[in-house]
Amino acid sequence: MKPQEIEDLSFKIIEQEAGEHRFNKEQWPIVRRMIHTSADFEYLDSIRFSNGAVKNGVQAIQNGCKIFTDTNMARVGIRKKETALFGCNVTCLIADKSVAQKAKQEGTTRAVKAVDMACDQIKDGIYVVGNAPTALLRLIELIKAKKANPALIIGFPVGFVNAAESKDELMATDFSYITNKGRKGGSNIAASIVNALAIMAAKTAAK
Repeated sequence: MKPQEIEDLSFKIIEQEAGEHRFNKEQWPIVRRMIHTSADFEYLDSIRFSNGAVKNGVQAIQNGCKIFTDTNMARVGIRKKETALFGCNVTCLIADKSVAQKAKQEGTTRAVKAVDMACDQIKDGIYVVGNAPTALLRLIELIKAKKANPALIIGFPVGFVNAAESKDELMATDFSYITNKGRKGGSNIAASIVNALAIMAAKTAAK
């Protein structure tokens, strides 16, 4: 089978196994791609969207926004074809030497300092967290302090320490977000959401 045939068949199987669901026509392509990436149907229950989150993400991409990720795994997992179509710049600062140096000096994580470095550049952009709860918590802190203003936060830190709690804190805000309840997440899931948004952006722009 060709790659597109495999994807089409996978989506058909997901549609059949998911059955009736609670998602609208904007949200479903995102959830479906998350399940396609992970083979995990629990996202049907755990995913959460703020009002207008999908629209905000699609418009940001169509406007050529900057996209920051907390891991290089998420960065390389984001499709280049659609994001490049709009001139989006996908960046991960976690390996930046100055980020590592400042994190060591201040006794914090590189994920935190990467958020700090990105905050002046993230206006109307998308910040993607697929690993570090500290990155998500720092981003929330900066937005509350009006030092950062992204169009959308994709918050999917994974793990046992503050992953679920950081997402709960995000959901308690009035920010624009796509996230989920619980410990599950990961860079591959976070990247799949950007990919779904980018594909939607390309399709709507072509109409």
